[in-house]
Amino acid sequence: MDFQNLILGFLLGTSLIVAIGPQNIFVIEQGLKKQFTFLVCLICSICDVALISVGLYLFSYFDSYFSPTIELILNLLLIIFLAHFIWNKIRDRYRGVSFDLTRKRDTRKRTLQKTLGFSLLNPHVYSDTVFFIGNMSKHLEFDEKIFFGLGASMSSIIFFFTTGYLSRLFSRYLSNKRIMKKIDFIIVLMMSFLVLSILYKAIMN
Repeated sequence: MDFQNLILGFLLGTSLIVAIGPQNIFVIEQGLKKQFTFLVCLICSICDVALISVGLYLFSYFDSYFSPTIELILNLLLIIFLAHFIWNKIRDRYRGVSFDLTRKRDTRKRTLQKTLGFSLLNPHVYSDTVFFIGNMSKHLEFDEKIFFGLGASMSSIIFFFTTGYLSRLFSRYLSNKRIMKKIDFIIVLMMSFLVLSILYKAIMN
């Protein structure tokens, strides 16, 4: 039964995390740029594990207090954060430093701040980890919750490190400056689409 809950948690966590979002795009970018890949993957994993733990043991509390107003505030903060990220991308592109693998423009502190922003300002992170996983586990016994949470946490850790280091591996084959600029352009487009998607959902709700 414990092994079954472990597998269930792993499959559920994997199904939720594979969706393309700003956090995953950022992990891919850092891997391609070979900039603090381990730190980015580690922070993303820690944030997910922490939020999954909150969902497992404090679901009823957060279910009562995570109001639409809080979600709206988080959405607005995420939009501002993504808009700033996109603007810096466009500015760097016109300055001719877009996706330059030879530069280490971001410090460890700056990278940490960006990673935390992408990890904690997205309401969907909370809906997936705290609410969805927490809701799925609320009828489980304590020891069953532990294995369920371990499975979900393992899926996050494996996903982030696999994504980050696969991107790092493929960066050697994508070192051509023209290709990297195209990838950078795609990232800007995807981030812009995510901003529009968030705005649309916020207006419709």
